[in-house]
Amino acid sequence: MEDPLDALRSLMASYSHPLDALIVPSEDYHQSEYVSARDKRRQFVSGFTGSAGLALITMNDARLWTDGRYFLQATQQLSDRWKLMRIGQDPALDNWLADVSHHLTENKLKDLREKLTQEKARAIIITALDEVAWLYNVRGSDVSYCPVVHAFAIVTSNSAFFYVDQKKVSAEVHSYMEENGIEVRDYGAVDSDVVLLASSQLNPSSAANGTQTKVPNNWGVNSTEIGLAGNGKDEVEEKNPNLIWADSGSCCYSLYSKLNSNQVLLQQSPLALAKAIKNPVELDGLRKAHIRDGAAVVQYLVWLDKQVGSCV
Repeated sequence: MEDPLDALRSLMASYSHPLDALIVPSEDYHQSEYVSARDKRRQFVSGFTGSAGLALITMNDARLWTDGRYFLQATQQLSDRWKLMRIGQDPALDNWLADVSHHLTENKLKDLREKLTQEKARAIIITALDEVAWLYNVRGSDVSYCPVVHAFAIVTSNSAFFYVDQKKVSAEVHSYMEENGIEVRDYGAVDSDVVLLASSQLNPSSAANGTQTKVPNNWGVNSTEIGLAGNGKDEVEEKNPNLIWADSGSCCYSLYSKLNSNQVLLQQSPLALAKAIKNPVELDGLRKAHIRDGAAVVQYLVWLDKQVGSCV
């Protein structure tokens, strides 16, 4: 039998305007708390049998909100495809939806391309792991205690590439990337692709090309003269803009050396500031993290005082 999640996502995608998210409540059409067997839709899709709870399904995520009476039961009944959202501890549904809607990968790419236009650049090379993770909304476990994956990204005015060990990429992630116009390529391919980028020959494959969001682009491909200003920032002549943006603080020399030096815009990545701006959900999470960290520090100091006292 097909997993209800897969069946629902196929149905969501089949609409003329595909659904980004589906909310499945516990109540029936009459808002009854206790419902008949035919109306146990949330139980059917999630496997959670508690009387109180609300499920949210997107194309890449599945979450269930419930209260403290059911935390233990939910952890036992939900599969690893679901994430339990503890009411009173985790972000509320409306806050979480607001967070998602403002941080869709499609919107991030749109904002990034606007920055490229403003700076007269035709592409950007992203090498910082946290920026790749933030831009494409991906998480990994390649680095202990950091939810990042070893990867590079290249974004142009009309294409986007994700360079990663493809053995780590599930079919679900591949589908997500394709839906957002992002082509997944082998981690090592970034070297040769940067060479192609420098000569304006980097193009998406025919399969990925159909999913790109086209951006009008009448920029020239001739070299642009760049002079170093007194403040250390590159001054760019506006004629024939053909710049490739690279963050001098994170772009490795191996990739930088493959670019034409007079076509490189060396300045801080535009993702640094965008990533630093936190929404209300993220701010709430930071506050809770500080509270937990503070309690841990106090606990350690009490232990330390006892240890020092016992040695006197």
